[in-house]
Amino acid sequence: MSLTTREQDTGTESSVQTMPLAKAITAALRDELAADEKTLLIGEDIGKLGGVFRVTDGLQAQFGEHRVIDSPLAESGIIGTSIGMAMRGYRPVAEIQFDGFVFPAFNQITTQLAKIHNRTDGALTVPVTIRLPYGGHIGSIEHHSESPEALFAHTAGLRVITPSNAHDAYWMTRQAIVSEDPVIIMEPKRRYWLKGEVDTANPAPDAFRAQVLREGSDITIATYGPLVPVALATAEVAQREGRSVEVIDVRSISPLDDETIARSAAKTRRLVVAHEAPTFGGFGAEIAARVTERAYHRLTAPVLRVGGFYMPYPPSGQEDRYLPDIDRMLEAIERSFAYGRTR
Repeated sequence: MSLTTREQDTGTESSVQTMPLAKAITAALRDELAADEKTLLIGEDIGKLGGVFRVTDGLQAQFGEHRVIDSPLAESGIIGTSIGMAMRGYRPVAEIQFDGFVFPAFNQITTQLAKIHNRTDGALTVPVTIRLPYGGHIGSIEHHSESPEALFAHTAGLRVITPSNAHDAYWMTRQAIVSEDPVIIMEPKRRYWLKGEVDTANPAPDAFRAQVLREGSDITIATYGPLVPVALATAEVAQREGRSVEVIDVRSISPLDDETIARSAAKTRRLVVAHEAPTFGGFGAEIAARVTERAYHRLTAPVLRVGGFYMPYPPSGQEDRYLPDIDRMLEAIERSFAYGRTR
């Protein structure tokens, strides 16, 4: 059943509300639980506590312990159980408390969840959604500020998406849950409290497509998740300095909508790719390679990358130096234009 059909069946009323990104996810989970009794939530402390970030607050009280399940502290068990439930016709939504805690479940995700549909020649689907808070800038301790998106994007059979605003968070969560494929939602935890308008009657664009958030003519910044607001702020500063910056929210890491990004880069002739993960082996390299293949003869400068440094995530007191900011994005823009002057 499509999401649009579900909207019609449940009589969802048109409404626009302003809410934090985290509460937009809560609303999406509530609406999907109400729309399909086969949808379940499972994770550590998601029931009575409502989750570490309170994203699932109130859902167990509303839908019961059999629909919102407090699991043992065992990530491998959470994903393994979710796979079994999906194979029996349910739509489990598994929460991993923090990005750095996902690795005990990595084997289940990459060698089982990602491969079952292909392994059974399409006979079985495993519509598991994994909610994974990721990224830094929350002042936390070790293992709480990772950016492992490239590891999952490298595994065929997984869809990997990341919203950057409340409206996208609501609709991309719902689109992920109704997908027949396993989907990992990388939730930018530093943006959980970023407020925005959510229109529950008008869906966001396809969760698996990129979106041009700001038109520009001189250079493109392509980014996703937590750095989208930074890129938009960078574009504002650059505008005052005479640079017209186009900003693309990549949104879907796998599948990658490289067509939209390459079209923009061909138009502006310059591209900067930014993410919080280290640039070495980071997903920005895949974007850079694909855009170069598609638009090489239109580019005035090589695709430049801005990201975290190739080191373990630092203590919270040093994370401001580690994470990309406006100054580092502006510096990349200037390097791109300097290249054009010195050829």
